[in-house]
Amino acid sequence: MLRIGWVLLGIWAGPVWSGACPTAAPPGLIALDGRPAPGLRLPDLDGRTVDLKAFRGRWVMVHFWASWCAPCRREMPALARAAAGFGKDIALVLVNTAETEEEAFAFLGAVAPDLPSLLDRDGSATERWQPRGLPASFFVDPGGRLRWIALGGRPWDSPAYARLLARIPAC
Repeated sequence: MLRIGWVLLGIWAGPVWSGACPTAAPPGLIALDGRPAPGLRLPDLDGRTVDLKAFRGRWVMVHFWASWCAPCRREMPALARAAAGFGKDIALVLVNTAETEEEAFAFLGAVAPDLPSLLDRDGSATERWQPRGLPASFFVDPGGRLRWIALGGRPWDSPAYARLLARIPAC
């Protein structure tokens, strides 16, 4: 059962903002150059293929993770709690990196059973995206361009990140 979580994302309000969109990356995010997002076409835990192109016209948070990654293990429950309140303006796409279906399923079943994930079994998609470590979250705009990356675990369910995530759809 494929359920790509829709994410209403909002951005931290502070001096880095001009209008609805940031003029500089808020704390914890690194602004990217707007190059096209690499291709991403992977199976989910049910074996159905999901293509990032299907999300054109919406913001997408592409989150790379692995169960052996200690920061990923600490972050995933916060991401699951945050995702419980997400709306439909942004899609959340989890990508498990270079693990078996059993490893990914067992981990998510224990800490985030409502979050679906894609499987990058051989790590080749992760290599194309070059996240520079795990966990990493890329924010892809409705036109398919990379706008921000969050490196390392984030408290996605904190008030500051809730505000951060709520502002992105207005950009």
